[in-house]
Amino acid sequence: MHSVQHLTFFANTHHCGISTMSSTTPSEPDPGPELSDWEAATIEVFVRAANLIGLPRSVGEIYGVLYCAERPLAFDDLVERLGISRGSVSQGLKVLRQLGAVRLHYIPGSRRDHYVPELSMKRLASGFMRDQIDPHLESGVARLAQVEELIAGEPDPERRKLALQRLSTLRNWQSRTRQLVPIIMAVLSGVRFFSDSETDLREEVV
Repeated sequence: MHSVQHLTFFANTHHCGISTMSSTTPSEPDPGPELSDWEAATIEVFVRAANLIGLPRSVGEIYGVLYCAERPLAFDDLVERLGISRGSVSQGLKVLRQLGAVRLHYIPGSRRDHYVPELSMKRLASGFMRDQIDPHLESGVARLAQVEELIAGEPDPERRKLALQRLSTLRNWQSRTRQLVPIIMAVLSGVRFFSDSETDLREEVV
């Protein structure tokens, strides 16, 4: 068995046992056994994905353990399975819920909140786009406008010309990014952008 902090599947570290699960009331489902090798390896996949997009390691760990779990897990279950601080679990859940990657699951008779992962790629991507990509695109418009004002104050004509060229390129990149976002979302939704008669055009664009 492995702790997520000691994933020997990907790194040469020693195995670390995970503490026994806290007891549950009869009305609550058993959170399940300790992490197995395949669970630890799967969680590491989500940890690396979180790192790739600039999210804390704990975000990947929490989503990963929920993804592998057979039943909804409570806050304390996550703390004990992952062996991380309550603060890390709290912050990780907050981020995941903002992204729409985790949602609350009602357990009759239980006073504790339980969590389940969002398994729809469309909804996961939508949450990420809304909370991570869109704000950057919006703030980017204002930043480029500020850059343009600063360029106007450049005394050297040659450097000012170069700066304007670079600014034009940045705005072009920004425009293309804005155009890609709805396309990506539509692809994840299964929407076809091109008919069979437009195959040549699609290949040309690619």
